[in-house]
Amino acid sequence: MKINIVGAGPAGLYFALLAKKHNPMHEIQVHEQNPEGATYGWGVVFSDIGLSFLKEADAAFFEEFVAHHERCDYMEIVHQGTHVQVHGNHFSRTSRIDLLRVLRSACEREGIRIEYGRRVEDASALAASCDLLVAADGGNSAVRTQLAQHFRPSFVKRRNKFAWYGTNQRFHPVSLIFRETEHGVFIAHSYQYSPELSTFLVEVDPETWQRAGLDKASEDDSRRFCAEVFRPELGSHELLTNRSLWFEANIVSNERWSHGNIVLLGDALRTVHFSLGSGTRMAMQDAIALHNGVAAHPGDLPAALAAFEAKRRDASSSFQQSASRSLDWYENVANKMKLDPVAFAYDYMRRTGKVSHEDLRQRDPLFARACESFQTAS
Repeated sequence: MKINIVGAGPAGLYFALLAKKHNPMHEIQVHEQNPEGATYGWGVVFSDIGLSFLKEADAAFFEEFVAHHERCDYMEIVHQGTHVQVHGNHFSRTSRIDLLRVLRSACEREGIRIEYGRRVEDASALAASCDLLVAADGGNSAVRTQLAQHFRPSFVKRRNKFAWYGTNQRFHPVSLIFRETEHGVFIAHSYQYSPELSTFLVEVDPETWQRAGLDKASEDDSRRFCAEVFRPELGSHELLTNRSLWFEANIVSNERWSHGNIVLLGDALRTVHFSLGSGTRMAMQDAIALHNGVAAHPGDLPAALAAFEAKRRDASSSFQQSASRSLDWYENVANKMKLDPVAFAYDYMRRTGKVSHEDLRQRDPLFARACESFQTAS
């Protein structure tokens, strides 16, 4: 097959790699609008469940993929200054730059061409020049926008404000920090992803954001303000910026996943809110499912795309439902700030409805017993 892929992110590159290794006769070219080496954001997180899919799909690449990951087996919820640990939550973290570097190198070894600085202005014309066009060009997908009447996307903008920062303070566990201020509640999502750096995502509701004057603050003023809010955890370290502008989560879904020989993949297909930490995992699982569909139905693209959608649609809907419940929890966290730290952590862990008390008992018996003791005492 001749395959064009729009977007050199995890979804597009991983599909390219799997397809080419399975059939070296495929002619694959990746088109990326950004310059080579340009990436935004800090680190990405995989759960042990997410990594198991990658190991099963390509064990040799998996070893290369995880070689430089930072790992931990617990998380911390910081509430009222108390650090509540929840064990049995295995996380593997890496920088987005390193993730893309490893994928890019593997693709280039297989003879996959990656063209940078190329924005696709006419998706239909590009699709006409190949057997399969994979639109893996992110949440603001140009391909999806150009063919919106076919894919029928929908968008839900959530209310909370976010800013992505980094820091040299190393947060070994995945840490959720909740801080009450005179303006309202500030939340930090933080985790170490390299020997020197951690991601530090700040979240705040729009009313608190305005009361704190962040609606009028510059990028640097916002950085300094947020650093002071979380000074007890940051210590002498400052926050670092990389296009760290305030934004709202925009949740994307599509009624149709494919059109002719064009298929959506990753964030172009559906976004999963970062409070679940599963966006990159979902993108790479999409790549696995699309590859399996193409490999199972050689010469029959409609069947391949139907198999891909049958495999992934239910999982996609389930994750988006969980993400919606998680967002609801964060957007209403001010109502929970009076809870005891243990009760607060328990409420947090149960927020999506996907984690039962028995699940928590199996993951971390000590934490489960602490919750039971607290409920009995209450």
